[in-house]
Amino acid sequence: MVYTRFYYHDKIVINNIRILLIIIKIMIKNETIEEVESSKMAELLDDASVTKQIKEGDKLTGKIVDITSHAAYVDLGVIGAGIIYGKEVKEGFGLQQKKLGIGDKISAAVILVENEDGYVELSITEAVREEAWRDLLDKQENKEPVNVKILDVNKGGLMIELNGIRGFMPVSQLTAEHYPRVEDGDKNKILDILKGFTDTEMTVCVIAVDEAEEKLIVSEKEAHKDKERELIAEFKVGDIIEGEVSGVVDFGAFVKFLPPSKAGSKSDEDELEGLVHISQLDWQLISNPREVVKVGDKVKAKVISIDGTRISLSIRDLKNDPWMSVEEKYKVGGEYTGKINKINHFGAFVYLDKDIHGLAHISGFPGYPKKNIDEVVEMDKEYIWKVMSVESKSHRMGLKFVGEIGAKSEDKKESTKNEIKADVKVSQPKASQTSSEKSKIIDDKVDNKKKKVAKKDVASDDLTKIEGIGPKIAEVLAGKGVKTFADLAEAKDKDVQEMIKDVRGNHDATTWNEQAKLASEGKWDELKKIQDKLDGGRIKSKK
Repeated sequence: MVYTRFYYHDKIVINNIRILLIIIKIMIKNETIEEVESSKMAELLDDASVTKQIKEGDKLTGKIVDITSHAAYVDLGVIGAGIIYGKEVKEGFGLQQKKLGIGDKISAAVILVENEDGYVELSITEAVREEAWRDLLDKQENKEPVNVKILDVNKGGLMIELNGIRGFMPVSQLTAEHYPRVEDGDKNKILDILKGFTDTEMTVCVIAVDEAEEKLIVSEKEAHKDKERELIAEFKVGDIIEGEVSGVVDFGAFVKFLPPSKAGSKSDEDELEGLVHISQLDWQLISNPREVVKVGDKVKAKVISIDGTRISLSIRDLKNDPWMSVEEKYKVGGEYTGKINKINHFGAFVYLDKDIHGLAHISGFPGYPKKNIDEVVEMDKEYIWKVMSVESKSHRMGLKFVGEIGAKSEDKKESTKNEIKADVKVSQPKASQTSSEKSKIIDDKVDNKKKKVAKKDVASDDLTKIEGIGPKIAEVLAGKGVKTFADLAEAKDKDVQEMIKDVRGNHDATTWNEQAKLASEGKWDELKKIQDKLDGGRIKSKK
């Protein structure tokens, strides 16, 4: 052992002595450096300088020449001798953890250029780890399928190990065969299903590698994509499939089905899976897909989109569209009974029947903007609604609140009369006036007020006088109950923006309230001054 250690240390010393002897020979013979064999001198000088050039972290290759119970000695050629300490001697090297043996060629990282005994201290683990990360990058680039063992699981996915490096596979990267379908989305139930994969093997592909962050992500779906693409290629948009509901989630339902080439197969690996989005389950507005379908249901669906390995399906498209005859059933201006299905900040969704629904904008409710909708109406209760607009192709209907069922006639008239009476100022009766004469005066004033209210109710202003509002937007606003400058002045910016969201183009409603207020007050000169500063409803940018 002592011999081995000093042999490699002395090798460096001897090399330095040889250089010194050449220099002495030059001095004795009075020769110049140029007269010495240049290649020999260069070789010796290079040998002597190599050790000084290496630094910590460098990767060196060498051969194992001796092994003891606590160290292994490595011949590094002209660099000298290297030494490997500790458990690496017993545990070995390489991705397969092969034990070290005399004569083995290894690659190791420099962790100390020269220790107190003159050796270059080396670490196989550091070099192997870097090699492992390089190998993972190669696997990612080549999309190479590899088998991995599932070590552990959590609610988000599965833990694996590849090349001695811990990695993760998210639940979303499991194939349809292994994806946990849970009716109510209970995370604890999902975890129970995932635990069943512990200690099993799966074929995966590396999809993300980051050595700096020690991140390794793998995907089972990616490893099976080529086969899946071959099966999907048997379909085109418009095809009808027959399958079974394999899972129901908040945003829709998953359906498993076989491609024509695998008809009759009982293997899960031959099945494809598509998603029926909640909006494609039926023509009616659905808040909970579980009320429409359940796991195990046999269904027919239409292929409406194929994007890579994602298949979108529609059950709705195989049913008659009730909106095609909506204009015959519900006339614009007509009043109908409807039940409130949903209330939000800009209005209420109302079902006139089981298939047809419309939106009653908040601005059409009494008390707006001081009162919230839920202060006027209740969820799941029926009221009278007036149809303001119908767009059968886009499945849209604009409604306006009329009142309680039964208040459509006498109750509503009496309510209107009481409101008008409150606004009528009656002069002090003369002494000569009888009670019947005084009553007639009041009735006449009420009738006049009614006429004014009625006139105001049907009147509408030319909203295109507002900078930024064209004929199309004016038509949409009118359909939502915003017909006059006063209506627009009272509406909130965000509500107006919501009303016109489907109108093509980039529209900015932030100045419309201010313009409408001036227009409703007849302040046209002030309105013109403001509009001169605007460009399509927006403040002109300074050039």
